[in-house]
Amino acid sequence: MRLRSLLTMADLGLELVTGEEELDRFVRWVVTTDMLDPGRYLSGGELVLTGLQWRHDPADSEVFVRALAQAGVAGMAAGDARYGGAPPDVVEACRQHRIPLFRVPENIAFAQVTEQITRNLSTGRAADLTAILDRHRQLVSGAGLGSVLELIERDLGMRCWVVSSTGRAVAGPGTPPPVEVTAAFLSARRLPVTFLHEGSRFSLFAVDEHRTSRAADWFLVFEGDYTEWPEERRALAGELAAVVSLERARQDDRQSAEGRLAQELIELIVSDAKPTEIISRLELTGLGPAETYIAVAAAADDTLRPGELRVLLREILFGRRPAAGVVDGEAIALIPAGPDTPVIDEINRAVTALEPGLRGSRLSVGVSGVVDGEGLRGAVEEARYARRMAAGRLQPASVVGHDELATHMLLLASVPDEVRRMFRLRLLDPLTTYDQDNRADLVHTLETFLEVSGSWTKCADLLHVHVNTLRYRIQRIEELTARDLSRLEDRVDFFLALALR
Repeated sequence: MRLRSLLTMADLGLELVTGEEELDRFVRWVVTTDMLDPGRYLSGGELVLTGLQWRHDPADSEVFVRALAQAGVAGMAAGDARYGGAPPDVVEACRQHRIPLFRVPENIAFAQVTEQITRNLSTGRAADLTAILDRHRQLVSGAGLGSVLELIERDLGMRCWVVSSTGRAVAGPGTPPPVEVTAAFLSARRLPVTFLHEGSRFSLFAVDEHRTSRAADWFLVFEGDYTEWPEERRALAGELAAVVSLERARQDDRQSAEGRLAQELIELIVSDAKPTEIISRLELTGLGPAETYIAVAAAADDTLRPGELRVLLREILFGRRPAAGVVDGEAIALIPAGPDTPVIDEINRAVTALEPGLRGSRLSVGVSGVVDGEGLRGAVEEARYARRMAAGRLQPASVVGHDELATHMLLLASVPDEVRRMFRLRLLDPLTTYDQDNRADLVHTLETFLEVSGSWTKCADLLHVHVNTLRYRIQRIEELTARDLSRLEDRVDFFLALALR
């Protein structure tokens, strides 16, 4: 309760002597003392009741009141019994140290003052606690974040939204904040931050400041400029962020059984289980065996932990009923295909929007073609290979779809990484070493020769060399690799090795 509330308690008859400008201070407790220096027994926020028994001469007033000010008390109430009112030196000391001073009538006992104020303090705290518990009850009972945000807007006039890193409005009033707030959140050097849009100011707060990447976080959007708020409202924003963080964790917990089944399904597919065994697991994850599917794979630098990567992939695919898991640091999800599925476009938009939040790290995503239940392993391998292809690009966030993959690359996707690496090194390593030692151009010559299907004239023209020079280079390639470029089998091997670079 505030000090000014004491003046409304008619039964006590308290009168303000000095300190009207300080009446908005909060009273935390009531203490009675007549010690000359009670500072060691005060912790701040108290209303100090005193009979002035400590005052033996005017100099004592400065000692006593200074001790109260240093302890941070809310105010002081002096009884009339000894002096018939506070002496002028007491009043002056309170004025100088900005301690509000109340007069307690002689017929009012300190015990009565303490009892009534304590009762009011308990009632106020109970009301506060009831409100807090009511908010949490609504949150836990399923009313969700929307109900909490409605209460904050109704009680405090603070409009607020919860927004995901892809710009999805998770909760809040019907009209969402401007889409530009997402880029402002992801690119801000520090949070909280204010954002000006078409003359309106918004304040952006992180939900979880300890996440390794903002791309995996939600954030709060408040109307108004937080730098103009009183401290209490800033504290409330922090408390709301904690509640939102708990709600996000609660949503993951609600899906934990389904999430474990999805993880088992992805591991089953990657382990090359039989199609019948995979199909039998589909229904347990919420995916029907009669549907067609698309596989999506995603990976990032070390800035995203595996759990965060899975959450991020689910956010990118929000609304698509993804069954997601993590294998070897790579998040993999299956989604129903549907008749009109511009999945690659949706993923491209979401991933592009996330770029400002990656902060130097890289996110790569691969998307498979449409398959039925028996083709899930092939779809996952296709998505993983497309993801590796995306990782080789220069953009911080890149997506590769199945239509960018050639048919021979799909075959290579099922070959173990080490086998592919050794195949490439055995064929091309002698050529790259020769080029480095002799400043030659054998690898480029080989690549051009295969691109024109072995046409000597076309290849020489493209390389701007004489045909005899080209013949010498091809001969040197054949000598270094013990292969014959007139044979189709050897040309195919070279073509695949070059594709694996």
